[in-house]
Amino acid sequence: MANAVFIQANPGQLLGAKISAYSFRRNARRSDSFTVHIMDVRDHPRLVQPGQTIMRGGERRAWDPDDLQSFTPLRFLPPQQMGFEGRAVVTDPDVFAVGDVGELFARDLGDKPIWAVPRPGHNGRADYVATSVMLLDCARLGHWRFDHDLDELFEGRLDYLEWIELRREDPAAVGHLEPEWNSFDRLTPRTRLLHTTKRRTQPWKTGLPVDYTLRTKGGVLDVLRRLRARRYQRHPDPNQEALVYSLLAEMVDAGEVDRAELEREMAANHLRHDSLELIERWRGWEMPAAA
Repeated sequence: MANAVFIQANPGQLLGAKISAYSFRRNARRSDSFTVHIMDVRDHPRLVQPGQTIMRGGERRAWDPDDLQSFTPLRFLPPQQMGFEGRAVVTDPDVFAVGDVGELFARDLGDKPIWAVPRPGHNGRADYVATSVMLLDCARLGHWRFDHDLDELFEGRLDYLEWIELRREDPAAVGHLEPEWNSFDRLTPRTRLLHTTKRRTQPWKTGLPVDYTLRTKGGVLDVLRRLRARRYQRHPDPNQEALVYSLLAEMVDAGEVDRAELEREMAANHLRHDSLELIERWRGWEMPAAA
């Protein structure tokens, strides 16, 4: 049975996706037991076409192909890419493996083809599950026809939130992963997949101008929030910065990324401008042992 990791990406998050891909291979006991693929929105013309609109929460919204999270529909591509066979793990590009993803591939999925971490109360939904990391049994997801659903999205017949939040799926088909498999900005000895989900504190972007859509409801507090959010902030956990840059240092040493690429990413404001110094600072870093 084929196993694969799929990482969503766009130009603004491509380097993050490359670090993520490296982390999955690096921390697997058997990295030859699965493949890793980066799904770039630029390979899907419909996602980068300007001037489109979508339905989101019952309202017509402009689709911004340059938004930091323009890759999110790609969460539903892997079963089709796999020919509706085998198992897939799909993640956002700001998810980094600390543990062995092989443990997910070996899991007994029972009668549930979709597995994800529940996040009760998020977005006002008691039954919310985070599709930013999913374990998929592709053979049982034949109804995930990505090209058809993408047409439905941009033609206004499929609401973005209903798609992303799995509202069209039978709740009985969704299993719950343990929190450590999508650990939201929390790095502990139990963490298996770290998700730097708070976009404004992504460790490799500190100090850069914000390049994502800030959704607000209006009012004075939201105006103040928008002003504070103009630039990425330092992550409150220095270990998460250290993790990302120690991985990047290993990639540089292994020749998987070179200085020229890093300089291009810094010039494009996709990578913080002190990254070369941070690579040297965190080279060889190891996760502190539990107290």
